[in-house]
Amino acid sequence: MEAVEEQQSGLTALERKWLEQQQSKGPTIDDVFNDEGKLDEEKLNEDILERLPHPTGWRISLLPYRGARVTKGGIAIAEETQKKTQLATTCAYVLEVGPLAYCDESKFPDGPWCKPGDWIVFGRYAGSRIPIDGGEIRIINDDEVLATIADPEDVVHLL
Repeated sequence: MEAVEEQQSGLTALERKWLEQQQSKGPTIDDVFNDEGKLDEEKLNEDILERLPHPTGWRISLLPYRGARVTKGGIAIAEETQKKTQLATTCAYVLEVGPLAYCDESKFPDGPWCKPGDWIVFGRYAGSRIPIDGGEIRIINDDEVLATIADPEDVVHLL
């Protein structure tokens, strides 16, 4: 506690306010990625999921693949490049499935194509992009899922 007060003593009133806001702010989507840029599913808790838009009807909410922050050769990737990769990606983690998704038995005779926790591939221009604190999510229709994959690292990501 004393360390925080000591740190704040050399700050202006505005800087203290910013620091307090930063400390009182809850976790964001950015916090669910580890240092390698991979999704840490354990950090994707109810606090974060509650604040995200919930899909309605036959829609599915997705967290686009972000990619590593450092290449295998050790080169650091700029934040701007990471954001471009996330925008251009066609791989995503399924966060939530809407209440009517995959209910049409004539359209989906074999049952759902994906479930929360799956990694999927979808069309490049499919769905809507929703900017949120720390990144973006996508909401797509249930029939826009092209495939399920085990690991997004298995798919080549090019800009």
